[in-house]
Amino acid sequence: MSDFLLELSENPQARKLIKTLGLPLPMPEVLPRATGPYEDRPFEDKNILVRATDAFADVLAREITRGGGNAFVVGEGAALTAFEEQGKAWGRPPKAISLDDKHDELTLHGAVIDASDVKGAADLRVLYDVLHPLMRRFAKHSRFIVIGRPAEDAAGPAEAAARAGLDGFVRSLSKETGGAGNTANMLYVEEGAEKRVGAPLRFFLSKHSAFVTGQPLRITNKVKGDEDPVTRPLEGKVALVTGAARGIGEATAELLAAEGAHVVILDRPADDGPASVVARNVGGSLLLVDITDEDAPETIAQRLLEEHGGVDIVVHNAGVTRDKRLMNMKPDWWDSCVDINLGAVVRITDALLEKKALREGGRIVCLSSVSGIAGNNGQTNYSASKAGIVGFVRALSEQVADKGITVNAIAPGFIETRLTAAMPVFLREGARRLSALGQGGRPEDVGQAITFLVTPGAVGITGNVLRVCGGALVGA
Repeated sequence: MSDFLLELSENPQARKLIKTLGLPLPMPEVLPRATGPYEDRPFEDKNILVRATDAFADVLAREITRGGGNAFVVGEGAALTAFEEQGKAWGRPPKAISLDDKHDELTLHGAVIDASDVKGAADLRVLYDVLHPLMRRFAKHSRFIVIGRPAEDAAGPAEAAARAGLDGFVRSLSKETGGAGNTANMLYVEEGAEKRVGAPLRFFLSKHSAFVTGQPLRITNKVKGDEDPVTRPLEGKVALVTGAARGIGEATAELLAAEGAHVVILDRPADDGPASVVARNVGGSLLLVDITDEDAPETIAQRLLEEHGGVDIVVHNAGVTRDKRLMNMKPDWWDSCVDINLGAVVRITDALLEKKALREGGRIVCLSSVSGIAGNNGQTNYSASKAGIVGFVRALSEQVADKGITVNAIAPGFIETRLTAAMPVFLREGARRLSALGQGGRPEDVGQAITFLVTPGAVGITGNVLRVCGGALVGA
């Protein structure tokens, strides 16, 4: 189902006319999205404003300069020295920038504000001081990233309050600037995990995260793992994607394969036709199993062991909706929705772990939903199952960390699929516009976030729930 306003916004004359006439039509920005696998220099020639503390100067300098970015560094000292050293290595000399000067000719494409030294309410002023003088210098589709320390690790309530304030700033900035197609995201990094910022930084600064905004991620040292390769990070990995015959599952399979993974396409026997096409297109394997069958977990684990020697990546994407208000819902609608979306996920994961089909250093990603966070009218069954996924991910992540396994959830918002195309037009239009980016996402937006979370570089991220919702105005 096409988005009329998004198509109209691609026409400069139409945009100008609507603005001139003062018509109350939201004109969303067409988002530049990544069209291929990961690149060596994902932000080639992009001008990125940087404020860095000593703790993060080296890793920010390395990732921004080797990624092709032109760093505009606020202040002097260790941060500028780190960028100068990396600039020599990668041919990207930094520029020191004074916030007192006018920069009328400067165009910025992103900002990385390291606020890890915030300790009290007054320290939050650093966000204003760095960004306020330059906000008009940011181009459309810019990326804002704020780095801080977790509030739960603070020395006292005052410091915890200031650290939590960073999150509120980022969420508001995402909504304030989303109309221009900009995104803003938050990285909470525990002490000692600074070097693990590289992959999240590349993801949030690049086109791979076009529909992710207003989101916090927590980066820790809980899970052991090696630094990731920048390109083809999934080379030699085996990935299982359930419900992969179409939609988000199909898009995810294509993206994983593009990064080097051998993808096992799992879907119901009834979907043999489309599932076979996807498996053939990605050069993967086909596994036809109804995940609600009693012997499905055993079958899946055994097949993965026999045919692939195990699996490195598990994406629990299969799911259904059985929408009806509680007073009108039949028992089988409740049972099937909760069992497919949650029960089967738990059973299959348990079997993979028990039989050691999931290798050490593995990745598990489960599909939750914004409805599981915020609730939704007529979806008590669906919301219960998707909220259950959040609890499952957080608990399981603690149990398997010693095996080098990370467990995370993706919570999509309004994504343009065949299911949303069947919605009544006014509901569909409202769902599209009630977000910071003013539009629905695409299946590949969810697939991009999944792909990022299963890379070796995402080893510092576990027990997280990442919303892919364009900054939806509902939920936490």
